[in-house]
Amino acid sequence: MEQANYSVGLDIGTTKIVAMIGKENEYGKIEILGIGKSKSLGVHRGVVNNITQTIKSIQQAVEEAEVNSGLKIGSVVVGIAGQHIRSLQHSDYITRSNSEEVINEGDLDKLCNQVYKLIMLPGEEIIHVLPQEYKVDGQAEIKQPIGMYGGRLEANFHVVVGQVTSIKNVGRCIKSAGLDLGNITLEPLASSDAVLSQEEKEAGVALIDIGGGTTDLAIFKDGIIRHTAVIPFGGGVITEDIKEGCSIIEKQAESLKTKFGSAWPGENKDNEIVSIPGLRGREPKEITLKNLSKIIHARVVEIIEQVYVEIKNYGHEEQKKKLIAGIVLTGGGSQLKHLKQLVEYITGMDTRIGYPNEHLAGDSDEEVASPLYATAVGLLMNAIKNKDKADQGETSEMEGEMAYAAHEMDETSLNNNKRERKSVFDKWSEKLKEFLDNAE
Repeated sequence: MEQANYSVGLDIGTTKIVAMIGKENEYGKIEILGIGKSKSLGVHRGVVNNITQTIKSIQQAVEEAEVNSGLKIGSVVVGIAGQHIRSLQHSDYITRSNSEEVINEGDLDKLCNQVYKLIMLPGEEIIHVLPQEYKVDGQAEIKQPIGMYGGRLEANFHVVVGQVTSIKNVGRCIKSAGLDLGNITLEPLASSDAVLSQEEKEAGVALIDIGGGTTDLAIFKDGIIRHTAVIPFGGGVITEDIKEGCSIIEKQAESLKTKFGSAWPGENKDNEIVSIPGLRGREPKEITLKNLSKIIHARVVEIIEQVYVEIKNYGHEEQKKKLIAGIVLTGGGSQLKHLKQLVEYITGMDTRIGYPNEHLAGDSDEEVASPLYATAVGLLMNAIKNKDKADQGETSEMEGEMAYAAHEMDETSLNNNKRERKSVFDKWSEKLKEFLDNAE
């Protein structure tokens, strides 16, 4: 199968690195062609802190995916997360020279590019500029101003900011692993593509992606992303607590958590005990499941409360900002027993576990439809979308040239046809690629 037919998403997580190869089938669903997974060494709380180890882990995951699928991986779409990500709300406006002319794509670009020039803290760079809604001459709540008339075009933006060095390190790892960087996406956005339905995004929903090193939050309302946050705690700190609290090694703590762990201590009886083999020549340890659940419960409550503070910051108690669809939990940490009930108890909001199976082809492997792979599936979807856009760009250019040869179009409509509409994000990733190439 030629490279043109498939795309690759690469999820560089704190606990695992996943390379996922897939393509769109004739029904518009995603067919997974191969998947490779390796233990993530060199990533701490979503940030690369050991480049050599990370490159090795990426190569391992990529090789496994290539062997599974029999395909060669060239370009990948990568997710970015980590505690250095922060977001802010910003309003900006432009005054148009001629209010008698229709507002066009160029005006929106000018307004967005103006936001990119915001002065950030030293070492920070704007990753996404996401328009919320527009105002034309004081008329508010306009979702799409193209085609309207007006002199002053205003907009509210959700601006996502990250550390330049962290972004460059991810780019460096990809290049050194012998891959091309197709695009970089904020991980909460990728996960939300994979597990949320359009209805939920319209009604208002908070997506909580509990990973190994970080917990990502994305809030949608009226189909638009309203708030994002990355909290520097995840499943890893729960394992760490079990390790400390029970004086056992990390590997044992991790399997205790996944096999017997529960976020609700009330359900365990006092006499339920699990025995753990001692280290070489030592007696085995006995741990009551009630104590184990108490340790997990304490830490999970802390993580959920931090996320809930972010949901409150967004202002979900206002009538207009109400999250009708409640909360969707995804990521490896969401598989913890009774977590759904605990989240409902703390927040008072409807909760469900999000599986990334909505967009997958019917015959997909059950393993891939696990919340564990939500981000990887989202990144793969992003890669396929980018590829389609690029293909459309090529075809529209060919069509434009044919039309020109036939003299059936006037010059202006030809220019419009050749000019592929790019999203703000595509432009940003082009800028970033330039920036990484110059940094070499």
